[in-house]
Amino acid sequence: MKRRIVILFGGRSAEHEVSCVSARSVMEALDLERYEAIPIGVTKEGRWQLMPGGPPALSAGSEASLPRVTEESGPEVALDQDPGARALIERDGSRTQIDVVFPVMHGPYGEDGSIQGFLEMAGVPYVGAGVLGSAVGMDKAVQKVLLAAAGIPIVECEVVHEHEWEEDPEGVEARARRLGYPLFAKPATLGSSVGITKVHGPEELRAAIGETFRYGRKSLLEKSVEDAREIECAVLGNDDPVASIAGEIVPTHEFYDYEAKYLDEHGARLVIPADIPQETLAEVQRLAIAAFRAIDCAGMARVDFFLRPAGKLIVNEVNTIPGFTQISMYPKLWEASGVSYRELIDRLVELALERHELERKKGTGV
Repeated sequence: MKRRIVILFGGRSAEHEVSCVSARSVMEALDLERYEAIPIGVTKEGRWQLMPGGPPALSAGSEASLPRVTEESGPEVALDQDPGARALIERDGSRTQIDVVFPVMHGPYGEDGSIQGFLEMAGVPYVGAGVLGSAVGMDKAVQKVLLAAAGIPIVECEVVHEHEWEEDPEGVEARARRLGYPLFAKPATLGSSVGITKVHGPEELRAAIGETFRYGRKSLLEKSVEDAREIECAVLGNDDPVASIAGEIVPTHEFYDYEAKYLDEHGARLVIPADIPQETLAEVQRLAIAAFRAIDCAGMARVDFFLRPAGKLIVNEVNTIPGFTQISMYPKLWEASGVSYRELIDRLVELALERHELERKKGTGV
């Protein structure tokens, strides 16, 4: 029998539109002989909408053309909260049994452990990291503490809480001076380069920090690694994760910002495989797996690095639900490593079911 897989996308975060684009790619790659796909879009207000036509498509041109889930997208649906029921319920009371959920939800309320905890409570298997790994993957401030504790080299940074900025902006400015300019100001719990500003000098700091606090109450100031190459590596697995070959991002913008990623088709060049020595590749793969384990990840992650001219590697961050479009680095790295997009989705589903079954046997799953 075909497995019923829920593709869950959209959501309440600023990365809503990016999630729709990723979900459409996942839907189009599913093996329809093995899976029956049930696309569910989550509106920016948090309502679940059944979308028989699949995730909305991307239109070229501008941010306004990015797809969104609205209440008009389809009938409202809810997940049965009876543990182990594994069913969707429509307003008329009709029920649809499901086997696994693939959350393709970037950012808060999707990638941060929120939806993972919801699915755990309902006893539904799902693709990707669990509650803890997802939360740490989203919160880059906490993530860096764990990476450093594991002996993994990280970018020098300062964590700034909103109340600190409001009560003592001069103190925060002094901390920024100690880091040195240029630096990056970024929301601590967001991705897709949303809310990030490259700060070239102190006169730009206040506006940049103000922008970060539009998206959360905690921000990061990170020293810019000016002379580095941007290297990425994909990780796949549960207890015995494996790493892909490495790729390189070569931005045409000043840095790999939101526009370069999603709005400008010439915003960056992906070089796969990265032109690096074999011993550097081996270290990228070692550190990628170490970072994956350090944050208690499962299923999948993309680990981003800076490579300095002398060959030193620094981990920038771990992404637990990386971009999943056909041109995104995560699936392209696995394709270049011998795992097709379709096979990658198969493996992720199997890893989700494997982890759920192991937890069920331990009494922590339903």
